[in-house]
Amino acid sequence: MSPALTAEIAQRFAAIALGHVRREYPNKPGHVLAGPEDARTPRELQPIFYGSFDWHSCVHGYWMLAHLLQRFPQIEAAPAIRALFNAQLTPDNVEAERAYLAAPEARGFERPYGWGWLLKLSAELSLHTHHVWFDTLQPLADAFVARFEDFLPIATYPVRVGTHFNTAFALRLAADYGEATGNGALFSLLSATALRWYGADENCPAWGEPSGDDFLSSALVEAECMRRLMPRGDFLGWFDRFLPQIEAGQPETLFSPARVSDRSDGKIAHLDGLNLSRAWCWRALGKAIPEDDPRRSMMVAAAEAHLAAALPHVAGDYMGEHWLASFATLALEA
Repeated sequence: MSPALTAEIAQRFAAIALGHVRREYPNKPGHVLAGPEDARTPRELQPIFYGSFDWHSCVHGYWMLAHLLQRFPQIEAAPAIRALFNAQLTPDNVEAERAYLAAPEARGFERPYGWGWLLKLSAELSLHTHHVWFDTLQPLADAFVARFEDFLPIATYPVRVGTHFNTAFALRLAADYGEATGNGALFSLLSATALRWYGADENCPAWGEPSGDDFLSSALVEAECMRRLMPRGDFLGWFDRFLPQIEAGQPETLFSPARVSDRSDGKIAHLDGLNLSRAWCWRALGKAIPEDDPRRSMMVAAAEAHLAAALPHVAGDYMGEHWLASFATLALEA
């Protein structure tokens, strides 16, 4: 039986995230100093998302907690999650996070990875019966929607790396916000951009995977982006052209979990995330093709192999512990 998210796993993952979303140090700020007055602590700069080693990891830690609370509202960690959100998601804190973006030096702050995760968090909060958190965060979500709207029309080329700058991953996450909130204009912009960037891609060799610090599969994340943003019938034809040799087990590298040699090295530890994000993509893509398609069982098997390689290492060293559970949740819920 394929691994799935259970209440027991949800409790374990929630405990991990609650242990780091308000852990301010160590910290790697993505902060540009325009003058000495900008030399401030992470908590002073971003009063909500100052933990988890870096801003974007903190955001997807909050996303995971919101998702776990929605799926398993009776887990032991539920009161602590609610208390965290009540304490942190306040109008003043949200305004401080939004105001940070107004500085000219912050134009590229967290583009595009953090942009996508912030909207993914907002989309998750929109599903909660308790709508106060979603409403409170809305000004910050609006600011990142505006950033997508400003940036995508001038972004001539996609970025196909396996790290934070990957554009397909950001479009994929933002699509959930567009759909959840009924923002058809945003969803249409994301779809049009994906088609402009990736619509003509064929016979992807995946020759650059895995690179030494990938946590995303450039090939599979692109396919998952197109699955999410294209009509199903159109996607199936595109997918056949993009990865035409799946039935032959090619590109072979996409079926083989990456080996992680040192989990105390933050870059090498990214490869656990690569295994989890590949599992997420393989699962989602497998469900998009017909049940009797022989590729489907191969894709499911690839997902399970990648999960088996990475799930035991979600916690243990802070270089992975501050973010990997979020990617494990994506994979288990696909």
